[in-house]
Amino acid sequence: MTGSTPDAEGAVPTPEQQHEIDHYLQTYREMAGFVPPRIQARFDSLGRTNPELLLAQEKVRNLVTYTDVLDQKTVQLILFAVLAVQLRDAAKIHGHAARRAGASWEELQAAINLAYLFGGVSIANHAPSILEGVAELEAKAIAEEGTVR
Repeated sequence: MTGSTPDAEGAVPTPEQQHEIDHYLQTYREMAGFVPPRIQARFDSLGRTNPELLLAQEKVRNLVTYTDVLDQKTVQLILFAVLAVQLRDAAKIHGHAARRAGASWEELQAAINLAYLFGGVSIANHAPSILEGVAELEAKAIAEEGTVR
C-alpha cells in the first residue's frame, strides 16, 4: 500500500448504483436545499472506493429518517435536539431542515430547551450560535431558492 491513497483503488459504481446514489443525494437536497459538504465528501470518496457500502449506509439512513410514523418536521426536530446536545455543528443543518419542513423558531427553541436537560449550561450557552447558524442557512436558501421550501 506504499504510495497509495485511500481513493487510489476502488470500484466504479454500476449504472444502477449511480442511479441510487443520485437518488440519495437528491434526498439531501430536498431536506436542506443543498448537499452538506461532509456528506458530499463521503459520497465522493465512497462512490469511488466502495459504492456498495455507501448505498448500504444511505439505505439505513433513509429507513430511519423517512417513516410513516414520524413526519419530517418531527424527525428533523429530534435530530436537531440530538445533535445540539452533542454540540455538533450539523445541528444547524437539521434545524434548517426542520424549518424547511414547517418548524417554527419557537419549536427550535423548545428542542434546544429539551437538549439543555441532558447537556446542561453548555447547550444553553451554544443555543444562540446554533440558532444563528440556522438563520444563516435559511437566509442563504432564500437568496438562492427564493423560499425556505
